[in-house]
Amino acid sequence: MENINYQLFMMINVTPDSPLWIIKLAEFLAKQAINIIPIVLLVAWLWVPRRELVIKTLLALAFGVILAKTLGTLFPHVRPFIQGVGYQLLGHGNTPSFPSNHGTGAFTFALAFLLWGRLSIGLFFMAWASGIAWSRVYLGVHWPMDMVGALMVALVSCFLTQWIWSLYGRSFLINSEKIYHRVFILPIKKSWVKY
Repeated sequence: MENINYQLFMMINVTPDSPLWIIKLAEFLAKQAINIIPIVLLVAWLWVPRRELVIKTLLALAFGVILAKTLGTLFPHVRPFIQGVGYQLLGHGNTPSFPSNHGTGAFTFALAFLLWGRLSIGLFFMAWASGIAWSRVYLGVHWPMDMVGALMVALVSCFLTQWIWSLYGRSFLINSEKIYHRVFILPIKKSWVKY
């Protein structure tokens, strides 16, 4: 498995001959693209509104973070640049690489839209998450298997979320909306945000 991981990394990783535009695209995806998550969730809550989707996505993301941190602690794996493998164009600390936190967040978010939202938007976000995963391998801070692990963690997180939701989701949604209506009463009355 390590040999396959290494070979895939060497196929994906940036080289001194890589075009500058691809490097810039990878840097954007690796550093900035993840910031779309809070923006989309805020819009989905305040203006769309898709509140069940928002709450389920946030819950799945929380599960994802916990599972990824736990796996990273239990099964630490060093990053490629620590082993002196390939080229690194993205600054990063010496933290465990498996599974990728960025990959976990991006894949969990995308799977939430695939499973609980619109298929077309979910497919768009899955392509976006795959771009983030590619970029972090390309720039030398992750192994390909870190991203496979992130996808697996995302799947488990969404499964756990669906299970919890089947038990407590309806009451949690009702209570969350009650709090929202009280806190945002003025913006709701002025039609700045949706009821």
